[in-house]
Order: sequence, then C-alpha cells, then structure tokens
Amino acid sequence: MNPRSIWLGKKPSLKTTLAVLTLSTFSSSLFAAPLNKADIKFIGPIAADMQLKPYQTEHQDAIINNLLPSLQQPKKSITVFGEKLKWQSFDSVNALTLGGLQALKLTASAERFTQGTLTIKGIEKAQLFINSEKQTPTKDVYELALSQGDHQIVIIAEQVANWNDVEFDFTAKTDTHTLTFSSKEQHGLSAKQLFDAPTVSALSLSPDAKQHLVSTRHYQDSTGNTANTVTELKDDDNRTIYRFESGQPSNVIWSPDNNYIVYLLEGKLKQLNRKTLSLRVIAENLDGAGGFSYFDNTSLIFNWSKSPTADSSLTKHYKGLQDRWSYARITSQVYLLDINTGLSKILSQGPLSHSIEDFNSKRGTVLLSRGTQPMLATTHPTTELIELNIANGKSEVIGLFNIFNQAKYSNNDIYVTAGPDFKDGLGRNLPEDMLSNNYDGQLYLLTDNGKKASALSRNFDPAISQLEVLNNGDAIVKVTDQDTIALYLYDKSKQRFNKLKTGFDVVEQFSYSNNRSPAILVSGSNASSPQQLKQLSINKNKAKTLWDSKPEGYANTDIASLDEFNFTNAEGVEIKGRVYLPTDLDKNKQYPALVYYYGGTSPVTRGFTGRYPFNLWAEHGYVVYVVQPTGATGFGQEFSAKHVNAWGQYTADDIMQGTQALLKQYPFIDKNRLGNLGASYGGFMTMLLATKTDMFSASIAHAGISNITSYWGQGWWGYLYSGEASKNSYPWNNATLYSDHSPVFHADKVTTPLLLLHGDSDTNVPVGESHNMYTALKLLGKDVDLIEYKGADHQIFARDQRFDWWSTKLAYFDQHLKNEPQWWQYLYPKK
Repeated sequence: MNPRSIWLGKKPSLKTTLAVLTLSTFSSSLFAAPLNKADIKFIGPIAADMQLKPYQTEHQDAIINNLLPSLQQPKKSITVFGEKLKWQSFDSVNALTLGGLQALKLTASAERFTQGTLTIKGIEKAQLFINSEKQTPTKDVYELALSQGDHQIVIIAEQVANWNDVEFDFTAKTDTHTLTFSSKEQHGLSAKQLFDAPTVSALSLSPDAKQHLVSTRHYQDSTGNTANTVTELKDDDNRTIYRFESGQPSNVIWSPDNNYIVYLLEGKLKQLNRKTLSLRVIAENLDGAGGFSYFDNTSLIFNWSKSPTADSSLTKHYKGLQDRWSYARITSQVYLLDINTGLSKILSQGPLSHSIEDFNSKRGTVLLSRGTQPMLATTHPTTELIELNIANGKSEVIGLFNIFNQAKYSNNDIYVTAGPDFKDGLGRNLPEDMLSNNYDGQLYLLTDNGKKASALSRNFDPAISQLEVLNNGDAIVKVTDQDTIALYLYDKSKQRFNKLKTGFDVVEQFSYSNNRSPAILVSGSNASSPQQLKQLSINKNKAKTLWDSKPEGYANTDIASLDEFNFTNAEGVEIKGRVYLPTDLDKNKQYPALVYYYGGTSPVTRGFTGRYPFNLWAEHGYVVYVVQPTGATGFGQEFSAKHVNAWGQYTADDIMQGTQALLKQYPFIDKNRLGNLGASYGGFMTMLLATKTDMFSASIAHAGISNITSYWGQGWWGYLYSGEASKNSYPWNNATLYSDHSPVFHADKVTTPLLLLHGDSDTNVPVGESHNMYTALKLLGKDVDLIEYKGADHQIFARDQRFDWWSTKLAYFDQHLKNEPQWWQYLYPKK
C-alpha cells in the first residue's frame, strides 16, 4: 500500500496509520504529550441489550462501518433503536463495564507534518478511524503519519473490562512533531472534503419549468476512484418524484409537449412518462449514438458515429495532422429516429463528419456544420455551415468560415459564435497592428440566409463560450467575464447584453425552459463558498436556491478569507488578482506565500475548488496569490490579443511585478519564502520564470512546455493552439520566437529548486516536455525533481492520484518554504 498521505483519504497500511494522543497516564518518553480526558467525547452504551457484539458475528466490519457515519456527525446526540444517547465528556465516565458498544471522539490538530506512535491499553476489542479511515495497529501500537490540519479520531469499542484502566499514550518521533487535542467540532478545510463532497454532475430543466432532473455525485473511501451518483426527478418545489436507482441516465431530453423524458441508460434509449412514471424502450443497440434532441413530438434527431474496423497491419500511414488523434478516423452522420417504431433514417452522408448545430421543426430544416476536408493540414480548419431541408434532402451552403464555434437559429436569422476574425475580421475591436486572439469568443447575426452578417459583441468585453436561444429570438450566453464565468441575456430587439443575477462567481452548468416565462436551472460556486443549485427567473432576474452543498460537505469548516488584490503594471494596465489568507492569520508573524497563474488564453476563475485548491493551500498556512496576467480572455480584445506571438513576454513581467506589489501590500509575507506554480501553459510560465528571476525559493511546473517547437509538432493539438499563440509564426520563419521563448534553451540561468510533474500518458503536452527540462537541469547540476503519474493524461482526475498529487506539491513547498522536509522525505525517501 502506498504510504503517501492518509489525510487525503487512502486506505492505510501499518506505516501509514495516524493518530496522536495521550490519556490517563503519562509516557516516560521525552516527546510524549498528555491529553486531558475533557478533550474526548464519549457516547454509550449503544444498543446495551445486544446479545452478541459485532466481532462475534460474521459481519463485524459492515456493522461498524454502517454505524461510523452517525458518530462522525457534529451532533449532540444520536438515537439508536429509539433510545436517545447524548455525547458527554469522557472525564465524566466512571463505569467499570458497559453493555453494547461505546464510542470515543476527538480532534487532533497538527501544525506541521507529524509522526509518532499511539498506544491504546485497556480496550480488548476496538476499531480506530481517522477521517473515516480504519487504522491497523501492531498489537496495541499504531504507527502514525499526520499532515498539517485537523483530523477527526473515532474509536468504537466493543469490549472493555474496566473503563478506569483505559490508557492512551502518544510518543512523538521528535520534538518537532506536536499535536493539539480538543473536543471541538469546528475544523479546517480538508482535501477529502474538496474532492469527496457532493456536487451537481448533471442537470436538466423541463420546457415548462415544472420539473427538473439533477444528478449529484460524491466520493468515499469504500468506493475509491468510483463516484457515487444519484439522479432524481424533482418538481418545482424541489420534491423528489422519481429516483434512478440502477444506473445513471445520460443525454436527458424533454418532449416539446411536456409529457415525456427520453434518456440513454445501459445502452438503451428509454422514454419515461412524466405523469404516470411508466417506462418503455424506444431503441437499443445504439453504440456511437449521442446528442439526441426532440425534433418534434414524434421524432428525435441525433448524431451516430462509426469507428473504422480495427487495423491489424504492422504500420500506420498518417493521413494528415489530425490522424495523431485517437478519434480522427471516426465519422459521424445525422439521423432521424421515429419514436413510435424505433426506425432511424440517415439525413447526411459522405466521407465528412456532420454535426448538428440546430434545427427548426416547423420549417423542416437542420443547421449542420462539417469540415471541408478530412485531415486538413492547417492551423485553422475550415468549417462549412449548411442548411438541410429534410423533406427533399437538399442542402444550401450558408457560409464557409475559417473561424467558427457554434450556430443557432433565431427565428429567420442565425446566431454564430466565433473569434474576432470571423468573416474577414468582422468582430475585431483592435488597433490595426495587433493580431486577434480568436479564443476571445464573439457573437454574430447572419441574416438573409447568411448573405449579411453583423457583429453583436464587438464592444462587449466578456468572451462568449456557449450560446442558447429562446423562442422570442433572444440569446442566453455563457461567458468568461474577467475571472468569473457568468450568464448574460442578449436582448435582440434592443441589441444589448444584460447580466443575469445567478449569485455565482462561476457558473458551471445551466439548462433553460422555453415557456412564456423562461427560467434557468444553474449550478455554480463562489471563491469562498461551495457549490449550489439555483433556479432563476429570466423576466424577474432573480434566483432561488434549491440545494446547497455546504451543510452536507462543509459543516463546521473554517474557510480561508479572501482579499481582492489588483495592481497597475508598468504599461499602465490594471492586472486583477485575489489573495487567500490562512485562517487565524496573525499579521505580526511572517508567512510563506504561493503565487499561482495560468498565463494562457483564459483566466484562473473563482471556483471554490478544482484541480488547484487555493483554499486548501491557505489552510496549510500559505498566503496564496492568484494573478491574472496579460493575455487572458474576458478583459477585452486588446488585453487577450497580447497573448499572440508573446509566449510569456508580458505574462512573466506581470507575475514578477504583481509579486513585488504583493509584498508591499502584505508585509506579513516573507519575501524569502515565496513559491510559484502553474500547469500546462502555467507550467511553461513556471519554467520560463525560473530562467528570468530568483525571487522564488521553490517552483512547481505541472505538464509544462519546455520547448515550443516540440510541443507544436508533437502535442495532439499543439499546432492548433499555436495557430493563435504563434499566429503566422513557424520555426522556419520565426526561429527566434521558438527558441528564445523556450525555457530549455535558457536552462543554465535557473537557480531556483524546481519540481516537474507530468502524467506519463499526456497527449496534450507530451511528457517529453518535462524530460527536456529535467535532462538539461540534471546535466547542469541544478536542484530538480521529476515525478510522473502513471497512466495519467494532461490532468490528474483519479481520486487516489489527485490526493497524492496534492500531497506532493504541499510537501515540496513545506520542505523549501517552511524548512520542514519530513513530509517530502516520508513520501519520497532516499534509498
């Protein structure tokens, strides 16, 4: 078993168990710490009349594990078989023996990574849990390894001869390993909460807004990397009408007449009657089918893909640049399915894949998009938008576009989302000498069957990423608005954008109704508050909360406070940022700080959690500065355009200037204990900064780019991304950009300790990018470490790997910024 970090939720082996306390007697050890009985809560007897204890049955573990969650709750009492039992202080217990079961509960708080041994005497039969994880002793002794933070200890006792003889003794490994014990229920934010807490994984609102489907997902130790998901059908009062118990539905759609729900489940397309809750199977054997929508009340429109026959040849002859993609040779066509009989008929055909953009059942037309050539070798693949008449099978070309994202009908017109260069730069709002960043999404309107086009968002700074259209022709757009993700309503008649008041910093998912009084079902979070589910009335622009994850996942939890911190860079441009402060901050002390950034073409948004848990880092005693350097979308076209052909030129200056401004604003930050980190383009920035400055004491780059040329040529989408980041620049016409901006070409300038992290199966930024830098720095005798995650792609998703990944980063910074190498040495011992 991997001895990484029990605090993050792994099943422990002997050497990874944790807990620390001393009770009743004092150890003779130099590093023993006494614990007052008043710091322990006691409850019992639980089910005093049980004839056999759990250990005397064949189901001991199941019985104990099912009881455990009730004991872990921050409640004053529990009710067992109708008897109410109250938690009391352990120092009030003077019984010799008690029937049934008994439980002890307390909190152990570590100011730093702590190791030691726990000895329990006087309890013949007991199970000990730390943060829900069962601990395994050798005889009465537990080997402990506890990270910084608060940890809940629960002991369930089955057999005790004399409670007066019960003794707990903790011996610390060294004098630096200390713990504080208490009976408090309030605790610091933990990694397990951030990953395991329930979240909305899918949602869908009925057309009449009277019902909605919502899927919630959570994780737990017993199921490991497998999520526990529940999908429920609820009414407009949020009462559950129907629950999916076996399997979880996908591709949920509602009939226009509001009578049915159709979804995919276990390979079958099923129809649920909203009134009677009766079920029937419409069709099956639909491998490769998806994107189902009701075309009308009697038929469904969808895409059906077909993978090529497995290739058993000894070689692969590449057909084009896209052929590196595992899915490049899959073709997809559009079909119409009759709900009554299950019969499907094809609507599109040919060697090119077709995607459904939108449809109009009254007119009998479908908007389709397709690439003009398979495997086209260009940084901006051309998209053809066509309108298909289902009745006669004829299609009309609406337009041929080098820049294109999405298209939707708006009555007789067509909305399009695309970058500023759409239609020969129709959406540009830039000085003539600047190149557009086409990741900065804009909104357009095509009229007269595409013959005319107008730019709707040229003076609208947020970047548009998703488009939905209401019956009246107005549009709902999801946008990047500085460091937030927001929803706006585009009023077509008044030609203006109005922000919808969701109450979220970051909108995650949304679904809308299309009745006379449209509503939106939306999930999201804020920088300092976890996910909620709300329903918003568009006409009133007012939201009500349907569900809140905080009581379920974050009760009695301390969450870092947040400051807004902006500064003006040397170019006179305001650079946004925010600062997470440790709980119980003492401004008279000096604190280490972490600086985080992305630096690519999007900002670091204000979600509560994610792959980079800023609130958790603050809980571990770091001041965390998140900076939004030049080049990101959401701040206007001129700001985002500076990403083009820059490769860190402006970004590095903003990060360094922002860090200096931070030190002036927050004098309790120790300038000699600064760390920095980023991933992907942010990993590139970490390596680049290491060649430009020595202001940081330790740096971490995850999946970073060290050589722009090799990323451009070897990453699956490297040449496409470079079509914007290195627009019109190639190794043969701008060698200076590709070499001078690549960190590996300046590795000799690095003086900061650097940790390189990478998934060994990364297809976006191949792992060789970290190998390049590791090889260079090793040959130069620099302080560098490389850690790969086996089987991981560009992001670390699996629960066990995510916890290990989080631990590794914190342990590395603890070693270099807190002079606490023990955690790192524990995770990565020298052989």
